[in-house]
Amino acid sequence: MIKNTDHYVVEMDHVSFTWPDNKAPTLCLDNLSIKKGEHLFIKGPSGCGKSTLLGLLTGIHTIDTGKLHVLGKDLVQMSGSQRDKFRADHIGYIFQQFNLLPYLSVIENVILPCQFSELRKSRLDTLPIEQAKALLEKLHLAKHLMHKPVVELSIGQQQRVAAARALIGKPALIIADEPTSSLDYDNRSAFIELLLEHVNQAQASLLFVSHDPSLESVFDRTLNLSQINQAGAKL
Repeated sequence: MIKNTDHYVVEMDHVSFTWPDNKAPTLCLDNLSIKKGEHLFIKGPSGCGKSTLLGLLTGIHTIDTGKLHVLGKDLVQMSGSQRDKFRADHIGYIFQQFNLLPYLSVIENVILPCQFSELRKSRLDTLPIEQAKALLEKLHLAKHLMHKPVVELSIGQQQRVAAARALIGKPALIIADEPTSSLDYDNRSAFIELLLEHVNQAQASLLFVSHDPSLESVFDRTLNLSQINQAGAKL
């Protein structure tokens, strides 16, 4: 049953999802509720449906059955273009594969959300380029790299660019899929510190997928997806 959406950033009720080429569902959840402002650490073995869950919460994929509300909005009732706008306005997504545009510079990649969303742009205290530079500096990216094509950066540097892009414009929901996997200890610590700082400043919610158990203690709650996913399918 869907609860009071004023208090929850995510509500899922009897949700199932099956990939087109699969006979069995990848996700089958009786219910899942995540409170607004919560910092949730999501874990589970490879193949338990973590990335699939994030794709559903962002509206990139749509559920087959059940109910799904994100930030009080019923994603099932939205068209594809409406979900795209909702995601651009309200969700900062750090993809596992980064999804940076290779023909753009570092700065151009970071400010992309402000070009797609007037709402995100309106939340900035300064020009998008200046905000992008400030975020990248806090993530320990050297200044001389900021105007280079993103393809010239290392994997760890690209990961920081993806993080800055997700944070710009203070989206209400930050979703991070293995965001520290390519960072060394110092840069990982800087990333986590900046992420939590911006999430708290924006009074946002954070869903963080990781295999790194050392990060678990800084989150409000841990969700082991393999324990609640009744599908038991392998991706």
